[in-house]
Amino acid sequence: MTRYDPLVERLRRAAQPDREAPPEFAQYLDKVRSNAYKVTDDDIQALREAGYSEDVIFEQTVSVAVAAGLKRLDAGLGMLR
Repeated sequence: MTRYDPLVERLRRAAQPDREAPPEFAQYLDKVRSNAYKVTDDDIQALREAGYSEDVIFEQTVSVAVAAGLKRLDAGLGMLR
């Protein structure tokens, strides 16, 4: 255990990385999860036009990004053990 473990656990809880997403988010969230650098303003605009607020888009984005980051962290830490 490292001194960062409590912080990581707090992040896991706060970001709710297992939150369910509306079906319209599937393609966007897959892009965030695997190729975040490819997300464009058009991706966000499409979700706005589908009726989603900035808050919902932000929350879904953060949840998936944190989940992806934690998965990579867990994989990296697993290699060190």
